[in-house]
Amino acid sequence: MAKSITHALVGILVNDGRIESQIDLDSPVNVPEWSNSPRATITMGDLLRMRDGLDFVEDYVVDESGHARSDVIAMLFGDGAADVAGYARSRPSLHAPGSTWSYSSGTTNIICSLLGELVGGQDQMRAFIEDRLFAPLGMTSAVPRFDDAGTFIGSSYVYATARDFARFGHLYLCGGRWGDRQVVPESWVDSVHDMHAVDPENGHGYSWHWWNWNSRPETMAALGYEGQRIIVDPTRDLVVVHLGKWVAETQPELDRHLTSIVESFAISK
Repeated sequence: MAKSITHALVGILVNDGRIESQIDLDSPVNVPEWSNSPRATITMGDLLRMRDGLDFVEDYVVDESGHARSDVIAMLFGDGAADVAGYARSRPSLHAPGSTWSYSSGTTNIICSLLGELVGGQDQMRAFIEDRLFAPLGMTSAVPRFDDAGTFIGSSYVYATARDFARFGHLYLCGGRWGDRQVVPESWVDSVHDMHAVDPENGHGYSWHWWNWNSRPETMAALGYEGQRIIVDPTRDLVVVHLGKWVAETQPELDRHLTSIVESFAISK
């Protein structure tokens, strides 16, 4: 679910004018090690849509021998753990940028490293997350995690209570507004409805670092590891949060239960 929080952080910087919503999103990002390679044309928009084309395997399953060809395991728990963005940036190209959707935690951490550079480093990034997002929403329990290189691990690690995750969902239910304050631009929240892919394994659509529940573009969902969920349904004026471990093979059953909860509420608009 931290990926969707990362989406909000990018939107705040867009609102500040520190990221131009068209020019910067559609221009190649500044990653020196990508010079003189096909990766040099990857844009922030490609990264936000998970269409960067990098060869990154998002697989959390290890076989009986203890082996797995899994970049996400290596990045979060292995050789890449000290510098998650560095690991992700080192991955070669597999597809042309913009051409193919592939869900990747590495992609999110590349974005987070760029955000960290923009705001001035780890201390400034921690303060930015707290002051511009968590504090306005009253998310007093929320704790982001950083790696040894000082990058916010926005792919995977924000700890919070269910009530505080519900606050985050409510922000998007209200078009990025909290009380009388526009925390995230409404136009940026609208990007969450730009469903451009469907995961054949779970049946959910994908937009800009948010999922679309049951491939309904109007229904936003932050889907975390092993069953963590925020579902935001503006048509029902509803936010549903689920915390608690459901292993991979049981998650379809969980999602059916959550769908039944959502559909038990009448459509209000």
